[in-house]
Amino acid sequence: MEIRHLGRNGPSVSALGLGCMGMSMSYGNRVDDASAIKVVHHALDRGVTLLDTSDMYGPHTNEMLVGQAIAGRRNQVFLATKFGFVFAPGAARPTGVSGKPDYVRASLDASLKRLGVDHIDLWYQHRVDPDVPIEDTVGEMSRAVEAGKVRYLGLSEAAPDTLRRAHAVHPITALQTEYSLWSRDPEDNGIFATVRELGIGFVPYSPLGRGFLTGAIRTPDDFDADDNRRNHPRFQGDNFAANLALVEKVRAIAADKGVTPGQLALAWVLAQGDDLVPIPGTKRIAYLDENLAALDIKLSADHLAAIDAVFPAGAAAGTRYPEAGMRALNR
Repeated sequence: MEIRHLGRNGPSVSALGLGCMGMSMSYGNRVDDASAIKVVHHALDRGVTLLDTSDMYGPHTNEMLVGQAIAGRRNQVFLATKFGFVFAPGAARPTGVSGKPDYVRASLDASLKRLGVDHIDLWYQHRVDPDVPIEDTVGEMSRAVEAGKVRYLGLSEAAPDTLRRAHAVHPITALQTEYSLWSRDPEDNGIFATVRELGIGFVPYSPLGRGFLTGAIRTPDDFDADDNRRNHPRFQGDNFAANLALVEKVRAIAADKGVTPGQLALAWVLAQGDDLVPIPGTKRIAYLDENLAALDIKLSADHLAAIDAVFPAGAAAGTRYPEAGMRALNR
């Protein structure tokens, strides 16, 4: 397994992590826990060390699932989870976000209990709370490091200024933000420049465009009724058709190279810098193996130029989240 470092002075992890969200929510056609645990175990057997979850996923159930999967194998895992979304009792969807210190403390203790561990390796604030100074939130998170409950701190979807302010309070090891062929904002909104200046690792989530870049999704009817992608602008109407045309161009390049579209898309992300550690998610061992094979694909300058020519930055049609999701981003 190829190893990469999260940040200039950060920990070593597998070059590809495993995003566990889809095992518990969002993408429909969910697998049973036993099957999901087999996927996690297979990932560990293949040398994957970075597992990514959140208290939001489920909500809460994904942390419990990951906790079951790593029981007895904790020493093989670099465990990442997140906090920040607030749920009303019994609610399936969040009602807001909180970075208040008391919420930070309560969230950590709850995550540790659900995961069945005594410490979390990388703890992210899932979304920045616009009503709480980032210094207050990260200050409280840093006390968890001092207490030995957390090893490293991260932020998710944080703007460059927020990242700088947070890093001044306590070293931020990783920033997790959506990044793929069809979500390339970090290239020109200051994110890449900031993380590289500060020596912060970058963890792209949804590096396969929520599965769209695999080429397996041909029509909106391919989604289950409870699949959240039905509500995303990029998967609707004319946007879907325009984005499918982009994927077909990627498919052609992939075929010429003898790889799948998803493998080409992952190899492209990996080629953007050895400080990137993508976390593609999957519920199937076969897809996990397919993703891991992308580590062996080396893209030449000509290949990268060809991909950029058919799928340039900003080419994707539609916003990456519905309106409420876009408002929750710190930009």
